[in-house]
Amino acid sequence: MSIPPPSGPHRPQDPYQPPQPQGPYPQDPYASPAQDPYAQGPYGPGPVGPYPQAPYGAAAYPVWGQGYTPYGRPSPVNGVAIASLVLGALCFLPAVGLVLGIVALVQIRKRGERGKGMAIAGSVLSGVGLALWILMLATGGSSDFWDGFKEGARGSSSFALAKGDCFDVPGDTFEEDVYDVDEVDCSGEHDAEVFGTVPLTGSDFPGDGRVTDVAEDKCYKLQNAYAMDPWALTDEVDVYYLTPTADSWSWGDREITCVFANVDESGTLTGSLRADVTTLDADQFAFLAAMAAVDEALFAEPEEYADEDLAGNRAWARETSEVTGDQADRLDGHLWETPVREQGVAVLVKDMRDAAKEWAAAAKATDADGFDEHYSAAYEYVDGATTVTARKALGLTTTVPDHDEGSGSGGEGTGDSGGDRDLDV
Repeated sequence: MSIPPPSGPHRPQDPYQPPQPQGPYPQDPYASPAQDPYAQGPYGPGPVGPYPQAPYGAAAYPVWGQGYTPYGRPSPVNGVAIASLVLGALCFLPAVGLVLGIVALVQIRKRGERGKGMAIAGSVLSGVGLALWILMLATGGSSDFWDGFKEGARGSSSFALAKGDCFDVPGDTFEEDVYDVDEVDCSGEHDAEVFGTVPLTGSDFPGDGRVTDVAEDKCYKLQNAYAMDPWALTDEVDVYYLTPTADSWSWGDREITCVFANVDESGTLTGSLRADVTTLDADQFAFLAAMAAVDEALFAEPEEYADEDLAGNRAWARETSEVTGDQADRLDGHLWETPVREQGVAVLVKDMRDAAKEWAAAAKATDADGFDEHYSAAYEYVDGATTVTARKALGLTTTVPDHDEGSGSGGEGTGDSGGDRDLDV
C-alpha cells in the first residue's frame, strides 16, 4: 500500500540557499492563502505580505543576544557595585571595597547590568583609603587616630570620671551597670560622688570576680584618705564602685571608680563629702589624722575573744596602747591656731593617755577576765564627751555615729565597751 506524500512543497534543499522552513505547518482551515505566513509566494515558500523580504542569504528571524531586556524594564543595578561604593565612601575595609569594585565591573560587562559608575567610584575611593591606611600604619598615625577616637567616646561615659566629681545617672535609681553619666555641681543634689580610682594593669580582662575583689579591697581604703572625718558619713551614705566590663575593657576602660552614694538607690546626696588636705585647715587635718591612726589600730582587733585567744588579744592591746599614746603626744605638740582649739583638744589628749594606760594593762593581763576589765575601761574614753568638745572647737561634726555592729568603732568608737567594732571610715 502506498503512503501519500505529505501536503506542501518538498523540494530538495539547495545547499547554497539558507535553510527554508519545511511543512507541514498547522494552518487555519478557514484562512486564505494570503493569511498563511508559509504559503507559496512568488519566490518560493516564505512570508507573504506587503513588507519587504529579507535579502538573499539573510536569516529569516532576528537572533537576540545575552543583553536583551524587554522594552520598558530597565537593567538591574549590580549589588556588588553598591557595596564597593559604600565601603569606599566610608573608608571602611578599603581593601575589600577595592576588590568588590573590580568584581562588580566584571559582572556588569557579562550581565549587562547597570552600576559601572558606582563600581569605578568605589574602586577609586577604596584605593585612596587603602593608601591612607598604609601611610598611617607606616607613620604611627593610626595609633593617634584610635586614641583620639576612644578619648572622644569616653567623654560622657562612667569611666571618664575623676576623683572629686559628682554626677547623676540616667533613670530613677543608681543601678549596678552605669555607662553614661551627667556631671553636676557637688554643692547641690547628686546621685554619687567619686572619692578615688584604682588603675588596673594587663592586656587581658581579668574577669568580673577578680575586678570585684580588687574594688572591695582598694575602695574602702581610699575612702579614708578622701573622707577623713568618719562622723560626717551618715547612715545614708554607702560605698559603691563602678568596674570595667569585658566590653568596656576593649575600649580602654582600665580603672575602678569608687563612689559614695545613698544606701537607697533612689536617694541622693547633697553637698560634698570630701574632707582631706584640700578642704581642711591645718588644725582639722592634724586632729583627723591622729584619730584615723587610732581607728586603724582598733580595727585590727582579733576576731577571737580573749578567752579563745588571750595571747593574740594581748599583742593587739599592746599595739593599740602605743598608737594611742603616740597620737596623744602628736596632738599635744601641735601648734593650734586659737586658744579655744588648743583647750578643746587638750581635754581629749588627757583621755587618750588614760586610754593608753588601760590598753597597756590589758596587754599584761594573765587571764581573759582581767583582759576584758581593762578592755572595757579603755573603751569608755572612746567617743566620749571630750571627743565632742574637741570637735566642736575645731568646727567638725559633733554627732556621734550610730554603729549597728558591735560596740566600738575605731579610735572614735561609740563609747560602749566589749564586743566587735565596726570601723566606718
